[in-house]
Amino acid sequence: MIKHLFALLLLLGCTLHAAEPARIVFMIGEDEYHTWETLPDFAGKELKEHGYRIDIINADATDKNQFPGLVAALKEADLLFLSVRRRTPPKEQLDAVRAYLASGRPLVGIRTACHAFALRPNDKLASPDLEAWQTFDPEVIGGNYTGHHGKDKVAVTLSPGAESNPILQGVAVAKLVGNGGLYKVSSLDKTSTPLLLGTIPDQPTEPIAWTHLQGAKQGRVFYTSLGHPDDFLNPEFRRFLLNAVVWALGK
Repeated sequence: MIKHLFALLLLLGCTLHAAEPARIVFMIGEDEYHTWETLPDFAGKELKEHGYRIDIINADATDKNQFPGLVAALKEADLLFLSVRRRTPPKEQLDAVRAYLASGRPLVGIRTACHAFALRPNDKLASPDLEAWQTFDPEVIGGNYTGHHGKDKVAVTLSPGAESNPILQGVAVAKLVGNGGLYKVSSLDKTSTPLLLGTIPDQPTEPIAWTHLQGAKQGRVFYTSLGHPDDFLNPEFRRFLLNAVVWALGK
């Protein structure tokens, strides 16, 4: 009788654990696009409504390369949502990001995430205990960031063949507009799948959203160069981003 009761309790515990909502860790460290405001708002209005548990990890206000609480948060994370620009965290923190990605767990990145941990050619580490990750973009994001074209509005169109992609379900692409300029990212890694293309006058068309499978365990990655504060005012962009989170989590 006791053995059967123990087995029942164990089964119940496993069931409850399996049904536990996914934990999403936001890693935010940039000075241009106010994602320290837009992403918590997005998480509170779009993600918590669907039951996701949210951890917001901001860069330290006095030391922008430090992300207090990141190491512990990533151990429990089901998804890492990245909005970081040219930060070089301490080795322990960057190693935690590497370990998270090596486990095959998913990543969603917006705007400056493609150069999250990269130094410019003439920049140097501020301290020997800090680390850069120059190849993060091609290795993890599947991109090829080399700069950007001005700050013109970006016209958005579907990438050929992306019509049935689940990340675009319910998204009126014709109502999407990119703000803050067009990133130069061509050519993408051959394993990346473009979803949206962006165009500004007198410049080549560039991918502005794609998916990628990274690492030996083929972890799901979604990236978009959209993410300007004005983009978050557009319900279509917020739906697009929500869909990306759901896709990345394998739902």
